Amino acid sequence: MGAVPQTVLVADDDRAIRESLTRALELEGYEVVGAADGVEVLTRVRRDPVDALVLDVMMPALDGIGVCRVLRADGDRTPVLMLTARVETPDRVAGLDAGADDYLPKPFELDELLARLRALLRRAAPVEGERAAVLAVGGLRVDPAARRAWWESTELTLTKTEFDLLELLVRNAGIVLDHSGVYQRIWGYDFGADSKNLAVYVGYLRRKLAAAGAGEVIHTVRGVGYTVRRS
Repeated sequence: MGAVPQTVLVADDDRAIRESLTRALELEGYEVVGAADGVEVLTRVRRDPVDALVLDVMMPALDGIGVCRVLRADGDRTPVLMLTARVETPDRVAGLDAGADDYLPKPFELDELLARLRALLRRAAPVEGERAAVLAVGGLRVDPAARRAWWESTELTLTKTEFDLLELLVRNAGIVLDHSGVYQRIWGYDFGADSKNLAVYVGYLRRKLAAAGAGEVIHTVRGVGYTVRRS
C-alpha cells in the first residue's frame, strides 16, 4: 500500500492563484484544501488539522500574519509558508515573527515553492521513537521538542524567532556562528551586511536572560558573530 498523502491548505483570496496552486500540488501527490480568507483557514484547520499551510499575507477578514499569530498562540506548530507581494525587509520580519516558518515573495517559481514546502515538511516530520534531547549550557536549558527554555528554575518567555535563535546558539555551544550563517539558518536568507536584525534579537535574548538572573551567556565575537558558552 502507498503512503498516506500529506495534506496542504492553500489560502489566497485570488481564486486563480488558489486553483493554480491546488492543481500543481495535487500533481505532486498532495491532498489540497483551499481557503479564501484567514477566518476560513482557522475554521478548517481547527476542524481537520493539515500537514502544512501555504498562506497569502494579504487576505480579507484576517490576513496571513494574523492567522499565524492565532495558530501559534493556540500552540499549533503546523509549518507555514507565507506568500506575499511585499518584499521589504520589515514585512518579511513581521511574517516570520508572527510564526511563519518560511517566506516566499510573489511572483515566485513553482519549483521553488515545491522545494521549500518539501523542506518544511521534512523538518516537521517526527523521528520515530526519538525525542529531541534537552540542551544545556550551565544554568541554561532548552527543550527543542517542547519549545521551552529556562535559566535555572525560571522559564523564559520567548517569541518564535527568539527561541529559534537561542536553540541554534545553544545547540552549537562553544562554536562562533557568523552573522551570515545565522541569518540563513534562522530566516532562510541573509539580510545583508548592514542589517541590525540579528543584533536586535540577541539584545532581546540578553535582556530576558538577565531578567531571569543569568550572567553573560551570549558572547559577541566582534566582526564575526556570536557564541554561547559558560561565563
